[in-house]
Amino acid sequence: MAEKSSKAMSLLKLAEERASLKKKLEEGKQKQQVDSVPYLPKDCISNILIRLPLESLQRSRFVCKPWYSIIYSPTFVHDNLRRAEKVLIFLSPINRVSRRSDRDSVFRENPNTFSVEAKIFDLKSVHVLHRPLIDPSSKYAIRYMMLADGKTTIGEFNATCLGKIRASCDGLIVIDNNLKKGELLIMNPITHELNLLPLGTIYPSHEESFALVNCTQGYKLVHLFRDESQFIGCEVLRIGERSWRVVDGPSFGLLKWFGYEPVFAIGALHWVPEIDHSEYIVSMTIDDDKFHKIMLPKVSRFNDRIMEVSDRLCFVAHEEMNEISIWMLESLSGEWGKIYTIGVGCIRDLIPLYFPKFRWEIYFMDKDGSVFVYDFEKEQMGKVVVKKGSFPFLGGAYMIHVNSLVSLSIKENSRDTIEY
Repeated sequence: MAEKSSKAMSLLKLAEERASLKKKLEEGKQKQQVDSVPYLPKDCISNILIRLPLESLQRSRFVCKPWYSIIYSPTFVHDNLRRAEKVLIFLSPINRVSRRSDRDSVFRENPNTFSVEAKIFDLKSVHVLHRPLIDPSSKYAIRYMMLADGKTTIGEFNATCLGKIRASCDGLIVIDNNLKKGELLIMNPITHELNLLPLGTIYPSHEESFALVNCTQGYKLVHLFRDESQFIGCEVLRIGERSWRVVDGPSFGLLKWFGYEPVFAIGALHWVPEIDHSEYIVSMTIDDDKFHKIMLPKVSRFNDRIMEVSDRLCFVAHEEMNEISIWMLESLSGEWGKIYTIGVGCIRDLIPLYFPKFRWEIYFMDKDGSVFVYDFEKEQMGKVVVKKGSFPFLGGAYMIHVNSLVSLSIKENSRDTIEY
């Protein structure tokens, strides 16, 4: 009996020794595998990640804590913004298809879609007494169009809203909050970060223009509006502050129209005061909120536009004989200089869209929705391939935008109760 017990103890000890040896071998193997992985410096990883599209970056941030830290670092976000190409952001109807050919161009909401209004309720859920029912057919999808290589590509933010897009800057957009009259919100459609902005001036029925800019004081929202006396008023909100600040509007006459979106270039915002036959533009320097009157090199007509290119202000004007001239203003104290004349492929109804950031081209849109691109190096005008039904913003319902990871830490609104 003692002999059997001794053998059992020996077998148990042998089993324990083998288990211990196996564990050491596995630990050594794992260590060898870890040691065999080459070390990549943080700067090298950042240099690789910065080349990924935003969709991939959104997924890559959850790979590990170091990657998350890199992707959301201020330096990485700034470098990513510098690399971002311009797109056209717009609102698209949801689940409203009238023709079979339009089905691919209409956004279909799914349970994972980010709802701006639902987020607003979440932010203020403690104070909201009841949530009104929102008709799904009144919602719009926030989408964007990329123009490159002679074709268009529709991109999805997977986000919906009820309100109109009022302004865009560095990947941030300002939208009407249709749940409360006169209220605005600011959000990044890529990251879905959203915050409410304080109430500003409200008039029952008025023309108005909004512009979001990034200046030395941070992000600033400028609001021009026609008051009850038909004069132009102006108020400015520094993002993160609790109230708007009233500033003096232009003193040299009335702005007659707010149809064109303002353009930010050479340290100022610029408006064309009339839809047709305008002799000057109205400019507001951002650092001191002062208004100036700048004469145009020639009278602006219906299809002419002011545009930004490389932080300078351009005036794209239609000439006689189906030519388009491009004038440039490099400083507010300087004079316009004609830098180019497009003499091939011009159509009288071509409306300038924008200059890309990284290619010496200019995009145009015809009144029927056709898109054209002029290549300055090849001196050629070409037609862009546009999928039928994918250009839903005829009449100006689009805005120049860049997709980015820019984030804001905006103070919560101080109002204790919000009633919807």
